[in-house]
Amino acid sequence: MLHKNAPQTVLYRTHRPKSFKDVRGQDHVVGVLEAAIKNGRISHAYLFAGGRGTGKTTFARILAGLLKVSDKDLYEIDAASRTGVDDIRELREGVYVAPFDSPYKCYIIDEAHMLSKQAWNAFLKTLEEPPAHVVFILATTELDKVPDTIQSRCQVFRFKQPSREVLADVVSDVAKKEKYTLERSAAELVALLAEGSFRDALSILEKALSVSKDKKISVAEIERASGAPKGEIVRELVEGLASRDAKCALSAVHKAVLEHTDPRVLAKLLIHRMRVVLLLRFAPDLAAELSKEMTEADKALARDVAKNPGVTSDTLKLLLEAYSTMAYAAVPHLPLELAIIDICKDEKNK
Repeated sequence: MLHKNAPQTVLYRTHRPKSFKDVRGQDHVVGVLEAAIKNGRISHAYLFAGGRGTGKTTFARILAGLLKVSDKDLYEIDAASRTGVDDIRELREGVYVAPFDSPYKCYIIDEAHMLSKQAWNAFLKTLEEPPAHVVFILATTELDKVPDTIQSRCQVFRFKQPSREVLADVVSDVAKKEKYTLERSAAELVALLAEGSFRDALSILEKALSVSKDKKISVAEIERASGAPKGEIVRELVEGLASRDAKCALSAVHKAVLEHTDPRVLAKLLIHRMRVVLLLRFAPDLAAELSKEMTEADKALARDVAKNPGVTSDTLKLLLEAYSTMAYAAVPHLPLELAIIDICKDEKNK
């Protein structure tokens, strides 16, 4: 009997897609491979490339299942820890042994770009002319590090980062399956913070579910669980920039720093809010669609600030420049502070 305090399986494993129909955001890959399987045109080698958390390994397992590969004939290799030529030699010898009870033996090589040059050289001949009963599926986050000689021997599929809408839909659906309700603005915040990763989105959601007392997840609970800046801090920043009040805006940054908020997350949220402000002025229909991600307080502020002609495209340009340099700045929040000063200084010089 399972102990009541036994650890549960993490969400991204529990709700991992089990079939192609469950996969979201990769229709271009699903369509091609479904047709290939239907027509019996199975390649001996596939290379799945894309950002982390986009579902490459999950997709590889689904493909292996559709090829009727049993667990006994499915081999998953983490190239990050097995990078050497000896590991490839062991694989090379094993491929010639017939499958136990499947039409194919399938080798999934994750983080394939981590293989050494010597390992790639040892693998090349086997990849080029494998036994008929073998299918290789390589997965990588860094396609440029996979030798061209390897890429040319594989069918290469590039996995797209899921859109924020797709990520928000996924976390909303998973929350519902777990018998929780998730505010749409909370789902959108998770999607923004996840930066195109299904795995990260579900990890953030899992933190929020673990601390919820009423099974109703709000934006505030996502902020607490993820370490994202509080909504009022972001609103204070927006107000400060809109009124060209450097003291107000810099004070908001300081509050975020004291709360150990990631300054790049703060900048990203600010950029998205300011984008909605500009669109409300120039493309209100589009802004209305984007504002679904925002709380009522954020929407009210955006509508009010949009009336202020002081918020311009140059404001966003300066914020984007700051965001791009924050990752390697000696003081991570300094580029944002400098951008705030420049934005407010421009108004004073007019």
